[in-house]
Amino acid sequence: MMVEISSKPDVLRISTASGRLKIKKETAELIKKGLIEKGNVIEAAKIAAIQAIKNTYHLIPMTHPIPITGANIEIHIGEQHIDVKATVKTVYKTGVEIEALVGVATALITIWDMIKKYEKDEKGNYPQTYIEYIKVDEKIKDTGINF
Repeated sequence: MMVEISSKPDVLRISTASGRLKIKKETAELIKKGLIEKGNVIEAAKIAAIQAIKNTYHLIPMTHPIPITGANIEIHIGEQHIDVKATVKTVYKTGVEIEALVGVATALITIWDMIKKYEKDEKGNYPQTYIEYIKVDEKIKDTGINF
């Protein structure tokens, strides 16, 4: 059952989530140099994350369609990993932590899709590639701002 929220006031809500994709050192270098065959990994992941954030209610059955007022995606390439952080804002009756989580997961999966050619072993598997630590880092509900 979808939770009834119509009686709740609209307030500022901000959520931040993060996650990591473990990859080969060689793949990280290819991304940094812009040599991935499928294109700009970072920009594609940011666009995919924002699309997913705006469409979370189509993907997760009991979530509400939320008017997203802002979304920021940060991506950092480390030596053998890529970190993604999504911050989502709204002025609404319910929070946006699920939207932030969906944004992070989508960005990480998009990156994996774009680099899978470089991550496969001789059997076509991904023994060094995995997603970890997807979590909500912060959730803010500013009840002092009513609209």
